[in-house]
Amino acid sequence: MWHLVGQSGRRWFCAPRALLSALPVKGIVGRMFLGEYQHLIDDKSRLTIPAKFREALAKGCVITRGFEKNLIVYTTKEFGELIKRSHQMSATDPESRDLKRFIFAGASEATPDKSGRVLIPPALRTHAALESEVFVIGVGQQIEVWSKTGWEEQLAKMNDPEANSRRFAALNLSTGT
Repeated sequence: MWHLVGQSGRRWFCAPRALLSALPVKGIVGRMFLGEYQHLIDDKSRLTIPAKFREALAKGCVITRGFEKNLIVYTTKEFGELIKRSHQMSATDPESRDLKRFIFAGASEATPDKSGRVLIPPALRTHAALESEVFVIGVGQQIEVWSKTGWEEQLAKMNDPEANSRRFAALNLSTGT
């Protein structure tokens, strides 16, 4: 059994279990999409959402093109934040207009059915080259959907030790020990 150990000023104590649920880190992780799941798209173009993600998407989601050859699934709340940020972009900047077109023109609202499935529109399925076997990836505040081949290629790129060393150095993840 694990306990959280805290300091009261003079001596150490074991924190009550109730305090664990109030910790900011647990709350942040609880609101994040994490993990890698292999799923199938059925013959009606429906994707089953991993069980761990369903509660967060129960009120609906927005599926749109990803920046690589994938799809991004946002909660309606996160997509609303994206819309607000897009209003800050200059309408006179061609790059901004292209980005808005890329994200919003391909976007599709969806609500999971009782079995946790969402419909993937044909244009989005084509964009990500999705066949029946797909990977559903939790990446923090959103979910990515990849074709099996696309995810295998992405994993190969991500598993470069030298590139990872540079990526982690930029994040400064040292614990100070």
